[in-house]
Amino acid sequence: MSLLKQINEDFKKALKEKREVESEVLRMLKTALRNKEIAKKRKELSEEEIIAIVKKEIKSRKDAVEQFKKGGREDLVKKEQAEINFLQKYLPPELSKEKIVEKAQAAIKKTRAASLKDFGKVMGVLMKELKGRADGKKVKEIVQKLLTKNN
Repeated sequence: MSLLKQINEDFKKALKEKREVESEVLRMLKTALRNKEIAKKRKELSEEEIIAIVKKEIKSRKDAVEQFKKGGREDLVKKEQAEINFLQKYLPPELSKEKIVEKAQAAIKKTRAASLKDFGKVMGVLMKELKGRADGKKVKEIVQKLLTKNN
């Protein structure tokens, strides 16, 4: 089943079962997807575009969690965290740190990177391969460590 169909089915089920948090989150996600379709002037988005929108929604909630923590609003932190946990089920499983290191080492060999000066080349190759399957911050840290070890 495509990701879009899964989201629509889960939305209908959440509405029928009167699960307010889930239906509210899915309604916002469906709106974001629809807005992207309108902006792209297409009927359907690709799986990668849908995943990117889900990640964007998660990121905005993570930012909100930080702000609510600063403001001492634990009730809202819990709400946003629950929404993040729910949305993550629509993302493909993330690669383990070991897999990322393995892929990073291969990218370093492929680009013949010798120092941190080659960081951009390595990241360019690596992020194309890992797009949607690994957190960019993790990948950046791993590549930096590997390139500094090489010196």
